Amino acid sequence: MSDLVLVTGGTGYIGGWCITELLRRGYTVRTTVRDAGRAQAVTEAVSREVDPTGRLSFATADLTTDEGWPEAMRDAAYVLHVASPLGARSDADADLITPARDGALRVLQAAAEAGVRRVVMTSAANAASPSSYAAEGVTDETLWTDPEEPTLIPYRRSKTLAERAAWDFAEQHAGDLELATVLPGAVFGPVLTTGNIGSVAIIQRMIKGEMTGIPRIGLEIVDVRDLVDVHLRAMTQPAAAGQRFLATGEFLWMSDMAAVLRDGLGERGRHVPTRRIPDFAVRLAARFRDPSLREITPALGRRNRHTTEKARTLLGWETRPTRETLLDCANSLIAHGAASTTRG
Repeated sequence: MSDLVLVTGGTGYIGGWCITELLRRGYTVRTTVRDAGRAQAVTEAVSREVDPTGRLSFATADLTTDEGWPEAMRDAAYVLHVASPLGARSDADADLITPARDGALRVLQAAAEAGVRRVVMTSAANAASPSSYAAEGVTDETLWTDPEEPTLIPYRRSKTLAERAAWDFAEQHAGDLELATVLPGAVFGPVLTTGNIGSVAIIQRMIKGEMTGIPRIGLEIVDVRDLVDVHLRAMTQPAAAGQRFLATGEFLWMSDMAAVLRDGLGERGRHVPTRRIPDFAVRLAARFRDPSLREITPALGRRNRHTTEKARTLLGWETRPTRETLLDCANSLIAHGAASTTRG
């Protein structure tokens, strides 16, 4: 294949795997980095899985400015907009919403002007969820999280508004640019590098024994490799144009995740916590000791689930067993030295 695909955010966990799989499938890839000095690190990470020689290039661009995006888009047939400026959590809506929404619009505008065929944007399953995770039932892509709900944490609000803005843009530019969005759950799986591991940090903390206990929180787990696969299916299959696709997986309580790690890792999983933390203790800690916990308290005892029937039916998407994802993730962290199982 000679089609050029632009991947935004090549230094990120999902972005790195997108680059890797695109190269493996024969595409030519360009990826954006905010700092040109990071290009070598991306090349080295990808090279652990596939030879990028002659097929991987870089463009310097930042979601917060217009500079660099026309050059990044030049000759691209497709764009995977994976980058997000949300690496650091914030209590202020504006700190998250403005760069996420404006960044998405910046990418789409540059793509439309460059004649890109289709943009696939990474959103989040929590942009298609009831405002309260405690609501019973299984939801699909037709549901939109209410961004006006006052109890919504800034992260969920930003993801919802950014995707909304993207669809509004696509409607205004119908005929010039196709859009599809992918809404993942909790992303785990092997790491290419320890530089930016995203949600995998949860597994890292479990293995290292840095968690004193396990809150009653459940996650819909998707393997990063399967997530990349659904992005590429959404990129190329005609039926995907104009569609949202949930990309969640099996629901596991964190206590079940811990059990998988302890069982599968054997002696190397001896520091994985077993003690369960009551909901009231998490809420008290969030209120008086650790404000960062405020973001997880709405998910305590979560009941809502998502269905991926649309991606499976329309795109033929399949996922691997969750146990495999968790253990591949843990073993990868250990192999990279990011989750030492010994204590000094």
